[in-house]
Amino acid sequence: MSRHPAPDPDATSTAALRAERDSSPVAVASQAVRAGSPAAADGDHPLDADSSGFYRRLGPGLVMPTLHAQGAWRDDEQHMAPVSGILVDAIDRHEPRENMRLARVSFDILWMIPARPSMLTVRTVRPGRTIELVEATMTVDGRAVVRATAWRLASHDSQDVAGGAPPPLPAPDTFEPWQGAGTWGGGYIADLDLRADPSSTAGRARAWIRSGRTLVEGESCSATADFLRLVDTANGIGVRVSPREWMFPNVDLTVHLFREPVPGWVGFDTSVVFGAEGVGLTSTTLHDVRGAVGRAEQILTVRRLPTG
Repeated sequence: MSRHPAPDPDATSTAALRAERDSSPVAVASQAVRAGSPAAADGDHPLDADSSGFYRRLGPGLVMPTLHAQGAWRDDEQHMAPVSGILVDAIDRHEPRENMRLARVSFDILWMIPARPSMLTVRTVRPGRTIELVEATMTVDGRAVVRATAWRLASHDSQDVAGGAPPPLPAPDTFEPWQGAGTWGGGYIADLDLRADPSSTAGRARAWIRSGRTLVEGESCSATADFLRLVDTANGIGVRVSPREWMFPNVDLTVHLFREPVPGWVGFDTSVVFGAEGVGLTSTTLHDVRGAVGRAEQILTVRRLPTG
């Protein structure tokens, strides 16, 4: 679950944190982890609860989040998982070539991501015949809130040397249904189908998740974008402590894929480590129903929620 770090870890009052909400979106998560609400940042842009997608297309490069993209820490923000998917979709649509595939994408979360109309821009940073770097940015109300950089690599036949992947997860139907809304608020989490390994413990979990929503209402997307629209959920699966007592949002997400995933279930084999100086790390081996597909890493800012 993703947010930008607060500037002053010594702030102790809810009033002080609220005063800094525009520049420290993680800090205001201390007000509470709230359940989903159809209200967005203002009355001009309510979140559509009836949409079949995480987003609605408003125009070229412009999307509006629905209730199903609503964040877990605040009801007026977007969850980073759908944001990841929509940015990868924008990258996919940028100068596509059939023999190129996304191998690594890294997202930097620059600010809180308001649940408002969002502009997507893409540019090629490093062109190349077999290797290229592409950058995509989400901008809300004139501010860049998330920046993604993606390496696209040419496909080659390496079947003769393929190997080394971790063992597959047990199938989704072997895990038990898990009500994520019991831990997290927001429309995104509330809408997911989650299955968790009953042997999971604090900081160590295995799980499968899927969503019946499309990324964008009425549109299809690549298998990779469909997969990545759920990956940021990793930091909310193997929680070490209650998010009502501690905040531990990630400020980035980096995903490496050694093969193209198949749509549907996304599997997580996740470990969470908290250091002693306010920094944590969520590390995940990612799976689809065919087996492991890659890794995800999320760096966390860890701090106790103020009381009073």
